[in-house]
Amino acid sequence: MGDWIRCCHPAPDAGVRLIVFPHAGGSVSAYHALSAAVSGGVEPLIVQYPGRQDRFGEPFAAGADEIVDAVLGELASEVDTAPLALFGHSMGALVAFEAARRLESEGRPPVALFLSGRAAPSLPRRTAAQRAVRDMDDTELIEEMKKLAGTADELLASPELLSIFLPPMRADYQIVDDYVYREGPQLSCPVVVLTGDDDPRVTPDEARAWESETRGGFSCHVLAGGHFFLDAHLPYVAGVVASSLSGRETMTAP
Repeated sequence: MGDWIRCCHPAPDAGVRLIVFPHAGGSVSAYHALSAAVSGGVEPLIVQYPGRQDRFGEPFAAGADEIVDAVLGELASEVDTAPLALFGHSMGALVAFEAARRLESEGRPPVALFLSGRAAPSLPRRTAAQRAVRDMDDTELIEEMKKLAGTADELLASPELLSIFLPPMRADYQIVDDYVYREGPQLSCPVVVLTGDDDPRVTPDEARAWESETRGGFSCHVLAGGHFFLDAHLPYVAGVVASSLSGRETMTAP
């Protein structure tokens, strides 16, 4: 692999490669457990955004299109031509969606698109209570992170760690703020949406609105939890991935 993609749990005989796009501020390590949970049925490949972990010091990505260009370009250079499925959480859902659109336009649509923790982008963007990150100082940004409950308290309490963590978080939030939904042809692949029933940023109905983006079949799984519900439901999520890709999606939400 190159700069953008990491394979923590190789499964070369799986037949499908699952490209995982992390959330804002996220990195490969945040999806190591998910990678382990789905590996075998698919070969999970996690995107490593620049400016964090082993890419610390590199310029941050300027937008979703830049990430899509880089990831799909890196995949195109690989010898392996196994079918692709895409998985994205929160900001990563927007990037995965745009990657799916790109693949569709190039005549090589993904076999499935998994979207987690994100309202459909066709809906109205922001209420007065959800300000653009460019308008937030560090204290306000930290409060926003606390609302989503995806960041360890010890990190939020450490000025030294925050000085490392806040810049990529701010850069990724800016990608979300700058994202502009463009109407386009529906996808031909199945779209599977997962969401938490207590997510402060996504209601179940907002998650279900993704259905309008595909003609290839749709399902929505509402699970107990907030924005980072995935951590508590990894076996279930792995089962959704496996059953969706085998054409037997019959999972019942816990």
